[in-house]
Amino acid sequence: MTRPQKHSLTLKGHRTSVSLEPEFWHAFRDLAVRQGLGINQLATQIDLARGERGLASAIRLAVLADLQDQRQR
Repeated sequence: MTRPQKHSLTLKGHRTSVSLEPEFWHAFRDLAVRQGLGINQLATQIDLARGERGLASAIRLAVLADLQDQRQR
């Protein structure tokens, strides 16, 4: 099992760091590419919609939702 890796993101002009497992970082980057967005842009969209959930959890759930959507196609 791999340990989470911390990466810096810029959301609305502010730097923040997010810890995700390498597999989630890879899937998150793939999702951003498919949507034609940079990872900071995608993270900002997820941040705006996450409610009370932590950003790392919201990113994991966005990745999961995308993978589930791909399977249903």
